[in-house]
Amino acid sequence: MTVDEQVSNYYSMLLKRNAGEPEFHQALAEVLDSLKIVLEKDPHYADYGLVQRLCEPERQIIFRVPWVDDNGVVQVNRGFRVQFNSALGPYKGGLRFHPSVNLGIIKFLGFEQIFKNSLTGLPIGGGKGGSDFDPKGKSEAEIMRFCQSFMAELHRHIGEYRDVPAGDIGVGAREIGFLFGQYRRMANQHESGVLTGKGLTWGGSLVRTEATGYGCVYFTQEMMSHHGASLSGSQVIVSGSGNVAIYAIEKAQELGATVIAFSDSSGWVHTPNGVDVAKLKEIKEQRRERVSQYVAEVDGATFHAEGSIWDLPCDVALPCATQNELNGDHARSLAAHGCRFVAEGANMPSTADAIEVFREKGIHFAPGKAANAGGVATSALEMQQNASRDSWSFEYTDERLQGIMHNIFQRSAETAAQYGHEGDYVVGANIAGFKKVADAMLAQGVI
Repeated sequence: MTVDEQVSNYYSMLLKRNAGEPEFHQALAEVLDSLKIVLEKDPHYADYGLVQRLCEPERQIIFRVPWVDDNGVVQVNRGFRVQFNSALGPYKGGLRFHPSVNLGIIKFLGFEQIFKNSLTGLPIGGGKGGSDFDPKGKSEAEIMRFCQSFMAELHRHIGEYRDVPAGDIGVGAREIGFLFGQYRRMANQHESGVLTGKGLTWGGSLVRTEATGYGCVYFTQEMMSHHGASLSGSQVIVSGSGNVAIYAIEKAQELGATVIAFSDSSGWVHTPNGVDVAKLKEIKEQRRERVSQYVAEVDGATFHAEGSIWDLPCDVALPCATQNELNGDHARSLAAHGCRFVAEGANMPSTADAIEVFREKGIHFAPGKAANAGGVATSALEMQQNASRDSWSFEYTDERLQGIMHNIFQRSAETAAQYGHEGDYVVGANIAGFKKVADAMLAQGVI
């Protein structure tokens, strides 16, 4: 049986075993397609059921989260933690609070996290968690009570040497604070290394807030430089207006680009003269309002509830909102309007057909597991600071982040070339991330 047949048969089995989980299927398909290339050249990576073990989480935890709303009514949500792979170190990955969360989405995110964390070069394994709880429209007291109930169960399964969660969609500094406070109470100790994204006065790291957005731009800068281009003078589209998007916008404009559009779930804003980052932060981070309010307060910006942000002419596109937001039609529109570079700030925001269009049209594409690894990399740096009871300066931490993103680009580019797919950063990132984890798994035996 050929390698292609072996992998195809295994993928078919995975579809049956994980029925009704399309996002997980999509993530598996992308990685397994790259692994065919590895197994042809290095067949020993098929030994001891390695690929099968890699695609099966080490542990999947699902639990009930009861909490009382402001009207005294008991609400019940579902909590998840998928501890996917710990061959390189303790599980590391964010918590997502959003009504779309289900086991399949958490598994897809945890699976991606294995390779992302491997690419950072830091000793962290892959995991992910969250709940179908929606923080939008909830009072701060309701969010606190939910977080306390969520952590009342989660605390049994995490620890600084076991599993270290962080934030993700719907889980920012406020939620991390409530979660950490409850963990500290349940564990009866100040174990600062158990969560990352903490406040600066109680174990947090400078640059962590900015890290995913900054890291995405640093990777984009490396990719553009490699192909003889520069962010300076470029027209950039950034989807989203959450933490990742805001700091991608900030860093892109610091490096000389003009960000001409951003968005949220209500629509998108065209900003031909660039983004007033301070005003955007005020509206989204402090006042928690919709992007349409930006248009009401900033001259020259227009709000669009219909149409696609990806139809605007640009040089660079940074999808930073959510999974599968950019499809094949969007990719064709970007190509037709002059886009040359796409880097994912979110997790899997481009569909499989979009990625094929990027390849066909010669658009240089950076997958999320490489381009948005800055967040988890800086989380690992926060863990280092917690372990040594130290606190680093913004400049030093940012320098470390830039170095990590540079190394991720180099590893992705060199690995793609090594395996005969020069310039394909999807193949390069998947294979580079896989090999480090696979070597550790083979060395540690069948566990």
